[in-house]
Amino acid sequence: MNWKVFWYYVPAALLGAWVAGWFFTRMQASWLQILVGIFLVSTVFQYRFGKKDRSFPVELWYFIPLGFIVSILGTIIGALGPILNPFYLNLGLDKEELIATKTVNSFFLGISQIGSYAFFGLLYRELWIYGIALGLGAVVGNIIGKRFLAKMKSSTFRKLLIVLMVLSGILLIIKQLY
Repeated sequence: MNWKVFWYYVPAALLGAWVAGWFFTRMQASWLQILVGIFLVSTVFQYRFGKKDRSFPVELWYFIPLGFIVSILGTIIGALGPILNPFYLNLGLDKEELIATKTVNSFFLGISQIGSYAFFGLLYRELWIYGIALGLGAVVGNIIGKRFLAKMKSSTFRKLLIVLMVLSGILLIIKQLY
């Protein structure tokens, strides 16, 4: 877990989730999913098909605007977990540290999103059930994933992460076009 990233990312993400909760009640921004999808698909080229360790320089302070922007976009258009992966990779986080940092950051963002959704009247019983089920599934997935990560080479991890980002991007684009 990289606590420095946490302290740069989370405060801005919490603020962004509340701003986005308010926006979410007033606008439809499905076109944003296409832009996010294009960015995710581009990672295969940014990392030269997994051959490069880093594709652009990242400094800790980048996580302040990232926290704010990603929380707004994630609250408005849905989960954006993959969008931060290039930034974590380019900062030099790898495998367990990347997953742990991402998990803790996502947890606090999720708590703030739940608060903003509830405050703005966007939550109903069915969504609470889905949210609890997804949260429990994420816990189980993280426990299982930790065992796999310990045995995996960093280069394999990076390549799989890039594949998942590209697939996520393609799915976001397809979802909006059809």
